[in-house]
Amino acid sequence: MQIAGVDLYVNHPIMALGAPDWIRNDLALAGEAAVASDTHILVRVEAQVVLIKVRLFRDYGEGTECDTSFTTVFDGTLYLADRRLALGDVMAESRFVRYLGGPQRWRVRVSVDDPEGPARAVDVVLQPDS
Repeated sequence: MQIAGVDLYVNHPIMALGAPDWIRNDLALAGEAAVASDTHILVRVEAQVVLIKVRLFRDYGEGTECDTSFTTVFDGTLYLADRRLALGDVMAESRFVRYLGGPQRWRVRVSVDDPEGPARAVDVVLQPDS
């Protein structure tokens, strides 16, 4: 079930998803479409040209699917200490925060429209990690 959708204007070509606290300095994309730590995922996006379309889905066990033309660039877990998911550019110019409730650890799948170049659309599927 889709729980949020947002169009973000980003000034920096890297979008962060995860806990609303500081992002570790040692995370770097290094040519990858996405990279992650225990609390954050970084995704390469198109900066300063278009609005980045981000859709958040919550999987209640029914197997929520993203856009089938998208490619999954991350499938793992995130620790969200205060049960909030923040997304925005790494410079914090644009930011959206959603309270999720539930547990602190979430299974997260991130899919993008263009894994080879900067993405213009991102789908995020969240499921409580058991």
